[in-house]
Amino acid sequence: MQISPDHIVYWRHSFWILNSTIVTTWGLMMVMILGSWLITRRLSTEPKISRWQNLLEILVAGIRDQIREIGLEHPEKYLDFVGTLFLFILFAAVCGILPGYEPPTGSLSTTAALAICVFLAVPIYGIEERGMIGYLRKYAEPKFFMVPLNIVSDLSRTIALAIRLFGNVMSGSVIAGILLSIAPLFFPVLMKSLDLLIGTVQAYIFAVLATVYIAAATKSSEV
Repeated sequence: MQISPDHIVYWRHSFWILNSTIVTTWGLMMVMILGSWLITRRLSTEPKISRWQNLLEILVAGIRDQIREIGLEHPEKYLDFVGTLFLFILFAAVCGILPGYEPPTGSLSTTAALAICVFLAVPIYGIEERGMIGYLRKYAEPKFFMVPLNIVSDLSRTIALAIRLFGNVMSGSVIAGILLSIAPLFFPVLMKSLDLLIGTVQAYIFAVLATVYIAAATKSSEV
């Protein structure tokens, strides 16, 4: 049993390593890009639309409404970023039904990369919405001496995002391996279903937390 897909190495030369995390991450991205192109190449504005377009519109509308409910007034502005985070983590979990597949979110390097994307997106959106001065002013709220603590808070929540996603995915794999070693004939289907559920929940939580952080950065302190 592999604790992390980083341990599954396909090729190594000097300090260059091609492991399962890299292969599955790029594989998922290529499949998602191709799938997006296939689904959106023939979008229709007619009353009668295809099942794929109907599913796509339901998914996009659901993500947009969730972003709005969290507190962002113009959800379309953040839909691409938050939606991509959600779909990537969700797709990584759904592909767990494939034999021999190890989700890249089971690697700390992948979850850290996703968390860093959120860490960079927060000030970008914040500065765009409030301006440089307005965004930096939030670090001095409610008092100026809070600046170091607010900076540490931004850094710590990035680490927490990465570790939370990694820990949940890794723990699911470890538990599955233990149960499979005890009862290999009964538990595979059950554990795959559990992995799908956990992956879906983690994708939702990660996307919601990213949206919350962006909302906090873009919201003006003036009431």
